[in-house]
Amino acid sequence: MALLPILSYPDPRLRTIAKPVKEVTPEIKTLIADMIETMYDAQGIGLAASQVDRHIQLIVMDLSEDKNAPMVFINPKVTPLVEEKQPYEEGCLSVPDVYDKVERPNKVHIEALDENGERIDKVVDGLLAVCIQHEMDHLNGVIFVDYLSRLKQTRARDKVKKVLKIREKQAESAANKQAQASNV
Repeated sequence: MALLPILSYPDPRLRTIAKPVKEVTPEIKTLIADMIETMYDAQGIGLAASQVDRHIQLIVMDLSEDKNAPMVFINPKVTPLVEEKQPYEEGCLSVPDVYDKVERPNKVHIEALDENGERIDKVVDGLLAVCIQHEMDHLNGVIFVDYLSRLKQTRARDKVKKVLKIREKQAESAANKQAQASNV
């Protein structure tokens, strides 16, 4: 398994529309395992293949507290089952450290395939309904900040730039310390 780089907003590749998966191959199963490992490492609860620059209709999620119940959705189709929308505070691994309320239907019907190509057909609500819609948006080139005002989008872009600079400096510092330790 390998950690995959996660694209950061406003990377234009995040706007790419994902294509359906034709069959669940060993390569797809490896990608699923890598995406799950990447999601856990980034402390996320969901990750779409589009976020790791693989533009296929594949989503992984784990809403469990112990991070031991990963779910896989291949070629998902989501149908809202209620008219009214509820606000949920959302965040995104592609928009680090930015959180805001987005209104979505809180009950949906999901049709998809799992990691073995078996059919998933279920009605879900609450956090799972919100997460699947958030990740489905990624497959359609939509990011949660698109639902926010222009001002909030600009703030999100600026915050992501800052977070990435800080992470870069931390990585450089860690690499320097490692190099110094190996010279001793």
